[in-house]
Amino acid sequence: MNGPDQGALGSQPPAAGPLTQTPAPARDTNRDLRLTLQTRIINNLDPRLNLSDVKAVRAEIESMLNKFIDEDGTVITRVERQRMLELIVDEILGFGPIQPLLNDDSVTEVMVNGPFRVYVERKGKLQLSDVTFQADEHVMRVIERIIAPIGRRVDESKPYEDARLPDGSRVNIIIPPLALNGPVVTIRKFPKYRIQVADYVKFGTATDEMMEFLRACVEARLNIFISGGTGSGKTTLLNILSGFIPEDERIITIEDAAELRLVQDHVVRLESRAANIEGKGAVTIMDLVKNSLRMRPERIVVGETRGGEALSMLQAMNTGHDGSLSTGHANSPRDMLARLETMCLMAGVDLPARAIKEQMASALDIIVQISRLKDGSRKITAITEVQGMEGDAIVLQDVFVFEQTAYVDGKVVGRLRPTGIRPKFSEKFEAAGIRLPQGVFGDMSVGLR
Repeated sequence: MNGPDQGALGSQPPAAGPLTQTPAPARDTNRDLRLTLQTRIINNLDPRLNLSDVKAVRAEIESMLNKFIDEDGTVITRVERQRMLELIVDEILGFGPIQPLLNDDSVTEVMVNGPFRVYVERKGKLQLSDVTFQADEHVMRVIERIIAPIGRRVDESKPYEDARLPDGSRVNIIIPPLALNGPVVTIRKFPKYRIQVADYVKFGTATDEMMEFLRACVEARLNIFISGGTGSGKTTLLNILSGFIPEDERIITIEDAAELRLVQDHVVRLESRAANIEGKGAVTIMDLVKNSLRMRPERIVVGETRGGEALSMLQAMNTGHDGSLSTGHANSPRDMLARLETMCLMAGVDLPARAIKEQMASALDIIVQISRLKDGSRKITAITEVQGMEGDAIVLQDVFVFEQTAYVDGKVVGRLRPTGIRPKFSEKFEAAGIRLPQGVFGDMSVGLR
């Protein structure tokens, strides 16, 4: 195991920018001493030590730290010694300086912009932390620790990659020469606590009526597409909707980096694979979607549709694999349809635009639009029914919408409400024996029987 870069010990981070400083990890006042002790501990660790046994390794590190401090006659308080132990353990067993941020439940995203700029997201707002690395090489060591366990690589021939942490958090990495200010790591943390329907309603992201309606849509095997921008909460919503799938159905999930946490027992998880160093062996989402059709799926859940796999998904939805779920990047349900049409063309199949639109109109039942608003809050801003074709256009009808009424003291004020229009597929609820609460659509009609 390599020790730290001694040549970078005197490096000082640039002056902080204008963003608010966070109170999280305390500044390391014994940095030089810690790095010296850290190097000695790494060099003296037994190579046969099982690093997966965290408790034993931590005890060994603590014993060696106390021994070296006592031998050198260094005067250090108990608090400083404990802080030093935590930082050394994070460096050896965790992900270095950013490990405390990953352990902090109030942090939802960590952004390493080179060695001296680490930003975090709290409550939807970006803040500059006081965490720093020693140099680019220090960041690269942490990157290697992230990607090595999942068989991915980042080097000059492939200077960017998607990865995931053991807890499912999504990681994007891009390094020089593409990143001009040093290695950049963006970590979208996956919450340790699985967000439930009650939390969604409590946060104001949706109403009880909206979630009951979406539950009915999933149980009635409607095809649902979740649309939203970056960081809007698409994967979290996909997790919630996937939880509505009955236990007795076979589910196949397909993702670039496995993030979904389904609670059902009969789940097959598939993950795409990048090409090897010779440029061969890549397995794309499209390949996995095609293969999943031969695996007797009852539900296909695609983490994100971003390319030619859109056409395979639509064909699957139209050939008996109903009840499928997926997400995509778009700013509105109408934009999502336009993007899906473009993605279908990326499959390399020469199809007329009308044929693609007919596939979409026939396959999709619901588009759920989720957005991150100006104040950092997330809202389901529209639940839209895909009603079919009228001429050359796909007809959409909102079932639920979010109406913003004001922006007061940095907070978005508005209401989530039904439009009062019952969707055309309501008879599917009836056929599935699903009864919705009275007035869920904002009307006075009785619930479905």
